[in-house]
Amino acid sequence: MNNEIIENIEKSLRKKFKKSIWCKFTKAINEYKLVLPNDRIAVCISGGKDSMLMAKLFQELKRHDKFPFDVEYLVMNPGYKSENLEMIIKNAEIMNIPVNIFESDIFESVFNIEKNPCYICARMRRGYLYNKAKELGCNKIALGHHFDDVIETILMGMLYGGQVQTMMPKLHSTNFEGMELIRPLYLVREADIKHWRDYNDLHFIQCACRFTENCTTCEPDGRSVSKRLEIKNLIADLKKINPQVEKNIFRSVENVNLNTIIAYKDNAGVHNFLDKYDFKE
Repeated sequence: MNNEIIENIEKSLRKKFKKSIWCKFTKAINEYKLVLPNDRIAVCISGGKDSMLMAKLFQELKRHDKFPFDVEYLVMNPGYKSENLEMIIKNAEIMNIPVNIFESDIFESVFNIEKNPCYICARMRRGYLYNKAKELGCNKIALGHHFDDVIETILMGMLYGGQVQTMMPKLHSTNFEGMELIRPLYLVREADIKHWRDYNDLHFIQCACRFTENCTTCEPDGRSVSKRLEIKNLIADLKKINPQVEKNIFRSVENVNLNTIIAYKDNAGVHNFLDKYDFKE
């Protein structure tokens, strides 16, 4: 029975979800050069729908690889409740993903931090993943952020951070020399990931964090809504007026005209339009 489930899951990626998921996954890999010959990639699995799908896509990619590369399926236990960890292990078995599980005490470390615990937790988690990946001989870690995460981040930066920036498809690590972070689901829509999950009758953990598992800000309860959920709802409302709004938000960071920007910054510092205003072309 388990073999039949695995076969159906894999077949769904090759057939029903080929255009909406598989082709967008491979497009991101090719367009942003995320996977290169002789890479050794740590596919980081949190246990949610996005990272579990990413793991299956990498397995499929290995079957069709045009050049040699290796993959480690990495699961970090930052202090999950036992039932959540058991669910991750069970889903990995159902989906035939050979996970490498390692322990950390991140949840315990940040539990009593009052200011920005989620930011600190995320930074620590990434550091642990980089460190373990490097220990396993990997040169890249793959995270399961998708298209909707990208456009939500763009709007959150503008509306709440007062800046124009995006979640990049790949990054060089600043603390782990020779390591990179890649986001292979960069062009995959969250709705399609949910459709794939439900079509295959799969059930993944939602939010296993100690801060949010009983937190009212995780769901729209009418009293308190997380900033990301506010942005998600805003985009949904805008889409009712303009069906192209999601694509346009994404394209906005591909079509930046520096001649119409008052100021911008890069590694060399801050640049103002007045710096070159009186210089003729």
